[in-house]
Amino acid sequence: MAEATRTEAAKVTSIFVYPIKSCRGISVPQAPLASTGFRWDRQWLVVNSKGRAYTQRVEPKLALVQVELPDEAFAESWKPAKNSYLASQIRPVETEYAHGYNVMFPDGYPFLLLSQGSMDALNKLLKEPIPVNRFRPNILVDGCEPFVEDLWKELRINQLTFYGVKLCSRCKVPTINQENAVAGSEPTETLVKFRSDRVLRPTGKQQGKVYFGQNLVCKDSLTGGKEKIIKVGDPVFVLKAVPSCADAAA
Repeated sequence: MAEATRTEAAKVTSIFVYPIKSCRGISVPQAPLASTGFRWDRQWLVVNSKGRAYTQRVEPKLALVQVELPDEAFAESWKPAKNSYLASQIRPVETEYAHGYNVMFPDGYPFLLLSQGSMDALNKLLKEPIPVNRFRPNILVDGCEPFVEDLWKELRINQLTFYGVKLCSRCKVPTINQENAVAGSEPTETLVKFRSDRVLRPTGKQQGKVYFGQNLVCKDSLTGGKEKIIKVGDPVFVLKAVPSCADAAA
């Protein structure tokens, strides 16, 4: 693993939190960290009276549900659908890739980082460009080469240390238009051609997955002390990187 130069590698251009899993995200100018990721991020999950979870994978219209930044009484005021309620829990991340970290309802890890360069590179290949909300990142950065975030293993934002632990494998949600909840074949159809495990790791185990974005954990989220905040405009410093995607976990 190479020691990267400690000059600014990128800059935070957007921060998103998603208080209810699969519902619309909220763009914020700054976000405080909790032990499970950004405060309020994917803190709740919609379940029915039988305890079955609802996400966009089974109910795409959740993409149309807009929520405001919540408070502690938020779950009690949830009334958008009959016979549904909000559940909350804390669970560990995959210990194969990171130890001692917890999440609430992200699919795997506390933070998802994506670069604007990667979005631009993908959109050049699509007949109809798509917005970043298809990928539901927490941290969007700009000023770096496309897909270089794949290689970042240790980075620092506002004096906080993050570790890139696993490339983000994508489910069907990026194929759902977040403005009308209609699903299509893109961008997955295009991503398969250049972001699949077959392409990124031709000699590795093939799982039929496509990857877009880097999952992160934050070392400093495990410690107490003063409030820790990430802000739009914060520079990103890469401290360690791997030379190729073949060396990045997925």
